[in-house]
Amino acid sequence: MLAAASDPKITSSEFESMPTTLFYFKGSQTILFQDTHLNVLWRSTDGGGEWNKIDGIDGQGSVLMLQHPYHHERAYLLSESTTHFKTEDRGQTWTEFLTSGYRSRYSEDSLTFHAKDHDKIIFNALECEDIENLRICSKMSLFTVDGFESTKPLRKNTRDCYFAKSTPAFTTGNEKTDDKRIICVAMGKHSKWQKDYRLLISDDFFETEDEPAMDNGRTVPGIVNMFAVKKFLIVGAKAHGATEMSLYVSRDGDRFKRAIFSHEHTIEERAYTVLESTNYSVQLDVQTSLSARPMGALFSSNSEGNEYTELLENTYRSREGFVDFEKIQGIDGILLVNVVKNHKEVESDPFFHKAEVISRISFDDGRNFNDLQAGEKDRLNLHSVTDMTNSGRIFSSPAPGLVMGIGNTGDRLLPYDEGDLYVSDNAGKNWKKALDGAHKYEFGDQGSILVAVYDEEPTDVLRYSINHGTTWEKVKLKQKIDARLLTTSPDSASMKFLLIGSYRTESQRKHWSFSIDFSGLHERTCDDNDFEDWCARTDEDGKCDCLMGHKQYYRRRKRNADCFIKEKVEDPTKRVKTEQCDCTDEDFECDFGFYLSEEQKCVPSSSLKIPEGKCKAAGDSFPASSGYRLIPGNDCNKMNGVKKDQPKDWPCDGSVQKPPSGIVTSEINVFDAKSISEKHYLESPIGIKAKDETIILRTSEQDIMITHDHGKSWEKILEGKSIVMIYPHPYNHNYVYFITPSKKVYYYRDRGLSKKHHSFEPPSKPSTHEASIMNFHAKHPDWIIWMGDKDCKRGSDDCHVVAEVSTDRGAEWHLLRRFVKKCQFMYHEQARDDKQKLIYCEQFENEEPDKALQLVTSDDFFDEDINIKFPDIRDFTRMSEFIVVAAEDREKDSLKVDCSVDGNIFADAQFPRNFQVDVQRAYTVLDSSTHSIFLHVTTNTLPEHEFGSIIKSNSNGTAYALSANYVNRNVAGFVDFEKTLGMEGTAVVNVVANPEEAIGGKPKKLKTKITHNDGAEWTFITPPEKSVQGKESGCTGKELAECSFHIHGYTERDDPTDTYSSPSAIGVMLAVGNVGEYLGPPGSGDTYISTDAGINWKPAMEGDYMWEFGDQGSVIVLVANKRATKVIYYTTDLGIEWNEWEFSTQRMEIYDITTVPSDMSMNFLLWGNKGGRGGQQITVNIDFSGLFDKQCVLDEKNPEAGDYDLWTPKHPSLGNRCLFGHVAKYHRKKPGRMCYNGDYEINGHIHDMEENCACERSDYECDYDYERKSDGNCRLVEGASKPDHEVMCKADPSLIEYFDPSGYRRIPLDTCQGGKEYDKSTESYPCPGHQKEFAEKHRIGGFALFCAIVIPIGVAAAAGYWVWRNWDGKFGRIRLGDTAGSETWEGALRVVVVIVAGTWSLVRETPNIVAKLWTWARGGSRRYTTRSSFQQARGEYEAVTRLEEEDVGGLLGDESDDDDA
Repeated sequence: MLAAASDPKITSSEFESMPTTLFYFKGSQTILFQDTHLNVLWRSTDGGGEWNKIDGIDGQGSVLMLQHPYHHERAYLLSESTTHFKTEDRGQTWTEFLTSGYRSRYSEDSLTFHAKDHDKIIFNALECEDIENLRICSKMSLFTVDGFESTKPLRKNTRDCYFAKSTPAFTTGNEKTDDKRIICVAMGKHSKWQKDYRLLISDDFFETEDEPAMDNGRTVPGIVNMFAVKKFLIVGAKAHGATEMSLYVSRDGDRFKRAIFSHEHTIEERAYTVLESTNYSVQLDVQTSLSARPMGALFSSNSEGNEYTELLENTYRSREGFVDFEKIQGIDGILLVNVVKNHKEVESDPFFHKAEVISRISFDDGRNFNDLQAGEKDRLNLHSVTDMTNSGRIFSSPAPGLVMGIGNTGDRLLPYDEGDLYVSDNAGKNWKKALDGAHKYEFGDQGSILVAVYDEEPTDVLRYSINHGTTWEKVKLKQKIDARLLTTSPDSASMKFLLIGSYRTESQRKHWSFSIDFSGLHERTCDDNDFEDWCARTDEDGKCDCLMGHKQYYRRRKRNADCFIKEKVEDPTKRVKTEQCDCTDEDFECDFGFYLSEEQKCVPSSSLKIPEGKCKAAGDSFPASSGYRLIPGNDCNKMNGVKKDQPKDWPCDGSVQKPPSGIVTSEINVFDAKSISEKHYLESPIGIKAKDETIILRTSEQDIMITHDHGKSWEKILEGKSIVMIYPHPYNHNYVYFITPSKKVYYYRDRGLSKKHHSFEPPSKPSTHEASIMNFHAKHPDWIIWMGDKDCKRGSDDCHVVAEVSTDRGAEWHLLRRFVKKCQFMYHEQARDDKQKLIYCEQFENEEPDKALQLVTSDDFFDEDINIKFPDIRDFTRMSEFIVVAAEDREKDSLKVDCSVDGNIFADAQFPRNFQVDVQRAYTVLDSSTHSIFLHVTTNTLPEHEFGSIIKSNSNGTAYALSANYVNRNVAGFVDFEKTLGMEGTAVVNVVANPEEAIGGKPKKLKTKITHNDGAEWTFITPPEKSVQGKESGCTGKELAECSFHIHGYTERDDPTDTYSSPSAIGVMLAVGNVGEYLGPPGSGDTYISTDAGINWKPAMEGDYMWEFGDQGSVIVLVANKRATKVIYYTTDLGIEWNEWEFSTQRMEIYDITTVPSDMSMNFLLWGNKGGRGGQQITVNIDFSGLFDKQCVLDEKNPEAGDYDLWTPKHPSLGNRCLFGHVAKYHRKKPGRMCYNGDYEINGHIHDMEENCACERSDYECDYDYERKSDGNCRLVEGASKPDHEVMCKADPSLIEYFDPSGYRRIPLDTCQGGKEYDKSTESYPCPGHQKEFAEKHRIGGFALFCAIVIPIGVAAAAGYWVWRNWDGKFGRIRLGDTAGSETWEGALRVVVVIVAGTWSLVRETPNIVAKLWTWARGGSRRYTTRSSFQQARGEYEAVTRLEEEDVGGLLGDESDDDDA
């Protein structure tokens, strides 16, 4: 027998590089060590004592090594190619496997695993094609059911896919479903935008799929991610137009519940962290502060995972989302958290005040927290997850009750290198200093061995303890190193440890691994006498106390036992004994919707909801929660203990929610002001449940008023502050900024709900020379561009505007450019990630204001990357994916248009030859929601007589075709052009019918036209059958050109954000207009409604009325336009009936009616003057919520069974339901259903694209340099030559071929297939670089050739024989009269003769037709069409001159007096 060694055995190995990835195979001493720098894989089978290089995979470019989480002998090496490797024997042998896609860099997880069937794996991939040195990729997922022996496509257009059974604890409740169910985050049905991403479920590997209902029976768009934790599936959905997210939780992978948070917390993307959770509760940390010094709030869920109660505020987080939180492993209810002590100071000024962090511990799963105690009285603070210096868990291990950490005593946590090593052997209740200085540490032999190595500077000493850290021994290493990693097997049962470090010589850095083996240190193995039953929680007398409803005793080795355990941990629960306790007060916590008061009682945080049928009479009560619930996971005995969670009766008084009243209500408020200077809705994003409807306004007296109940009550804020302008954040609706004339900006972070404002000081005063002072980033809400005045003191000749940028909401600033006119972020959702810093600025040449205005760009905040894109411009704008620049052409004294889709490469806009304006003065960018730019080019600039032409671009914004002539425009640049919101390709224009007279100065005569195919065709509007008075329209017998329906448009509105339609009320339009030859004067006409996107109209109300849509069209309200009134009219059935309601006893003049921008509220606000114009300002809130007492029912699987119909838009001149090449179905509430839609977008939400239609003429528009003739055909413009279609190959690198110009081009958002393809001529040509694919595509096989030649000749022969046998006369015989009895025979003969003639032509043309047959057999030519989202936000076009919003599109070019403006 060998004698016991006095020191552990240490074996060292030298490596050229540090490991990229290193892990143990569970239950073994086998380690894999990946070095991606040298592309080498090392393996050890003895805990790092000896290393062997794996042969056969060198040079394969493996970039990611993954261990199978549930099969502990499998691992995978993934490369950047489609060749990868796997092992099924802990790395002893490796097998190559191939995939049809590349590893996706965009997925959360490259591989996702089935927790039970270990052969089932999903590979989230990219499907890529290399074209002319350009790799084009699309997202997809693959799967294997045989451990990568083979792979199959799962689904295209996915971002991440997971097995529902991704964790051992999760189950759908059905074993067969557990086996196959897959859940994917996938693109929208017909949209690539993030806001339309959806959740899909399949039980047959996506041969069929289903979109689950997640919110009141409705599907949810905007899915961001999905992950599994214990028994829960959690899905995050991002609200469109904001950073907030909603979480949805499922316990079965089928039914999802929305997560609800107490204290009205909102969750932002990448600002929440799912923490270590249990089978009975999910723990989350939600960021609550500025990202510069992030803090959070700790939440714990109920057993369903959907109701979250706040446990602790001001938790300490990192910018990356890591949270200082850890549960003590293996022991119920004990957790360690770090919090920010000086949170108020940090919130007020995060850059001046550094966070002071302290540590807290809880022994009851977070319900109560205490300071950590070292010695008798000292408070201990420990470094945690945000300052991780080693791998694995921070404090604990499977060793029961043993905890270590680096920290210090005192009132706050000091830097890591000022900390010492502390140890606790009673699960963190008491701590003692173990070693001076910061150390890396590990646990071995189930806590028998503690190992530490100095971590502040190079060392050659290893320390270890075998008595719970009471005393420590030293071991000398052969080499002094900087310790990088100290680890052991995951179960901490091994007696071997692995230390990795490096040291630098004069010439290079060396890297070492040390295997430290304690197995020879003692001879004896522990027996029963060496163990104790340790209690996790004791009372003041040292007796075992109850924790989470039971007492826990853990079997562990005694502190001073002279032995090692030397056994594997098969099942840690076998070492635990439990004893149930009776329930006491401490076993309960506040239920959801309740909070702990100062009296330590759980009281309601808001009004309790009354159950249906209750509170009908005075003195009634209703049952509800007592305010308490058993702490999730607590298993105390309720039979003999306290029962605090039993429901109780609550009185029906004013403290509870009242049921609907059945009536409309109103509330009038009067402002001591002559006018309202500006007003802004701060709407909570769609999909985010919020109880407030916030509006902020500024009066003519500079008072700032706010309401959170849609104008029922107002209060003054920021009193004493001089506010000159209000800037709501366009991408984060919680934020609103208030500009002062000084260098001080105030803002709210919560729509003003907390009444707590914040501030920052920009480096300069706000510019008084430029309209837009603040510009915001679409992805990073804290990024701001500030436009300020510099050197503008009185008498200064050097006054100019500077642009500066902040990435931390005004805390620090970086100079961008001097002498600028405008700067803005150009990033948008579909832009590349490396373009996040892309900024465009208009800067005067050489910083001299009398020189040309240049377009200067940079993608690094002008640090190094500075590019002059255009040396002389008038203006630029971004709209959707297009950037449009109006550049000066000094030689022609005119403007020209350039366009870019990537922000880098610009192309000249090619105007059609039939549209030439010698001197172009102004452009108005109207719309680009359908992947084309609608551009209005002013052709008559005479003031008050302006008009121009609308030209429409191709999909990359470069080649334009004429869409409409003589379209009306006003002096401000607004154009009478408006899209029907939420609809595809429907728009209305007013055209000048007397252009020649208008040029000469006579009044314009306007006529209204409408398009249903995105501007390809414009027609006059069919007049209503009856007038408001019920009379005939007067158009009987007249052509539409002589008598049609005309409506007042954009150029006449006081508020350009008012629209005919609403994206949430699909197909519904309201307008003021008249029937006749021309549009009447402003203010004339009656009010009409259309429910089919402008095809048919009917009268709504006599006279000129304003309107608003509420609850997604459930309620439509009319009010007299600038006329004294005291009534409004409303309809709940899309205008079938109108109801009058009196909102005041006195008449007042109303000049505006508003509601939330989404049109989803039941509240409306009238704006008017008390006593007429010049009187005090008033607002009148009108609340319709009392009309409805239930929410509408929608079942996506049976959509017409509930309260909704499926409505299909159509083209008025087509007999089918096809519009833009497909049949779309939208949800629309059935008229007369007295229910409300709610706060999720549903009315107008697309249900399905039933089918793609065969192509026909309406799917095409005239190509560049072609024009529509009176017969409807497109003909080449006189004098023009046919365009070169080879440029299409450059615009779309995936194209294989292009065709000769046919005069037509497909409407960009059209999806038709087959039919008559007008954009294809008979001849096609290969795109450069695609000659091989072209030849393959047009190659014909032998069988197809046989069918194309032999069969037609055979048909011809048979037909000829039949004619010879059956025809009674000669060819060309004429018969007069006597035709009876020959009708059928002659019809057949006509067919045969046609066949014969056609067959001869076929034989003659066989060489030309063969290729066409092959193309048809292969499924037709490939189409690359994309379609934008179907729901567009209102107000998509506006003038460049600032109204109240950001500079997004509009008038390009500024007509001065010198330019005959």
